[in-house]
Amino acid sequence: MPIRLLLMVLLIAAAPAAALARDEKDKGAFVTVDTLTATVLAANGRRQVMTVQSGVDAPDLKLRALAEASEPRLRDAFTQELQTYASGLASGTPPDVDYLCRRLQGATDRVLGKPGGRFLIGGIMVN
Repeated sequence: MPIRLLLMVLLIAAAPAAALARDEKDKGAFVTVDTLTATVLAANGRRQVMTVQSGVDAPDLKLRALAEASEPRLRDAFTQELQTYASGLASGTPPDVDYLCRRLQGATDRVLGKPGGRFLIGGIMVN
């Protein structure tokens, strides 16, 4: 009976470690970037905040490691592009998502130094 109890305790203790190892292996190629924000003008002249949720898809292991290490630089480049775009946006105009994605893809390629990382957008909200 004590051997069974010992085996059960060992199995229960090993389960989280095995799940963690599986999660690390199946982590995927997506590198999340913190939420980006920029100020835009509303139709009534008041200021609103544009919020963008995004990340970078890097299927190559070396490129993913580079993207993870460069996450602060990616965030900075994305924020600069977003603020530049938002400052030129006419008041009350909705953002052009396709154009913004092309600009942010260019920033991704510049920061990573080569193509292969794909900029992905989770959502844009103006509030």
